[in-house]
Amino acid sequence: MLHTNLSVNENNHLTIAGADTVSLAREYGTPLMVLDEERIKSNMLAYVSAMKKHFGDNATPFYASKAFSCKYLYRLASETGMGIDIVSSGELYTAKAAGFDLSLSCFHGNNKTDADIVYALENGVGHFVVDNLSELDRIDEIAAEMGKTPSVLLRLSPGIDPHTFAAVVTGSVDCKFGIAIETSQAEEALRYALTKKNISVDGIHAHIGSQIFDVEPFCDEAKIMVGFLSDMKKKLCFDCKILNLGGGFGVKYVEGQPNINVESFISEIAKYVKNEVEKCGISYPKIYMEPGRSIVADTCLTLYTVGGTKEIPGFKNYVSVDGGMSDNPRYALYGSEYTVCLASRMADEKSFTCTVAGRCCESGDLIQENVLLPKPNRGDILAVLVTGAYNYSMASNYNRIPRPAVVAVTKDGVKTVIRRESFEDIIKNDL
Repeated sequence: MLHTNLSVNENNHLTIAGADTVSLAREYGTPLMVLDEERIKSNMLAYVSAMKKHFGDNATPFYASKAFSCKYLYRLASETGMGIDIVSSGELYTAKAAGFDLSLSCFHGNNKTDADIVYALENGVGHFVVDNLSELDRIDEIAAEMGKTPSVLLRLSPGIDPHTFAAVVTGSVDCKFGIAIETSQAEEALRYALTKKNISVDGIHAHIGSQIFDVEPFCDEAKIMVGFLSDMKKKLCFDCKILNLGGGFGVKYVEGQPNINVESFISEIAKYVKNEVEKCGISYPKIYMEPGRSIVADTCLTLYTVGGTKEIPGFKNYVSVDGGMSDNPRYALYGSEYTVCLASRMADEKSFTCTVAGRCCESGDLIQENVLLPKPNRGDILAVLVTGAYNYSMASNYNRIPRPAVVAVTKDGVKTVIRRESFEDIIKNDL
């Protein structure tokens, strides 16, 4: 199977963490997202332990919760010793409602509003990750009005091509995120930030992209960022307390992609950081990283009920399901690859090549094309694997379709962590 928490039982049904997916679909309805709690914890602890082992006891992974933000995941992050990366007041509010210690948070975003800044200061956010100078000015001004001195990390662009697809590249010179090192704007920004009296410039941040399977771009990032700190120590006497290297480790969505060993990657990156710090003769900073996709993606699958098939001789075949771009827009947006299987008939002969289509009134509402399955019947359960990252978080009510329920398989049984939306939920803000 694609991942070790997936299997097939004696009923010819797909299982996740030992739970029969067909039984789950019958009990909880579809579309249904199913999480494997122990795998989430294992993924979180892999980062916590590897970072402390290779970077030192002060190193901390921050869960990039834009991948999947809900109270349940913030509780697990707290339980396993992770910080959190948040990108909006809504994520902040959710984390606060979950009881998360917000001093262990980094607030990201390239356009924080005044309301965002005030709300974050009121609730004791640990660090602002600042993307531009106008934002820096407003944080300084609002902090002065509120009598606070928040910690700031400057988000820089190291100008690295991580060899992934363009939609998830975030560290190039011309990206909307970060201040470019290559153009000397990063130096100018740091020089300017250090003149501000109501903020504490504690470090720098970079995030080069997502779904990266090669460790080399991360090592290149480390070299560039430490080199920048060395220059700033000489020019500005800047002693960096925190170096945040972002996230971006790839996840196996389909056969042929590798499974990344988190500890191996972190060990290799740590060697580069330590070597460059020693070579440059600067103080060793506290290291942060921000895994998101690699925490939750492979811990989840989505179950759908097949509505029917449509065969167009000489062209293509369609299989329609009761979800689609309303709960997973990633294929429509990015052409993202997924592994699809017929969860209710796993061992049957796969002889039907088809496009899996959603129920939305939109020709682009597709989940995957050129999928080989047993020919589905109405009522069969279809599973799309590795849907924990950027699926529920990007879901919508397009066509006024309710968002799906999310359940977690735990060692104590199955529990609902997000209830299925109702029609009443959809109209609750209508006047």
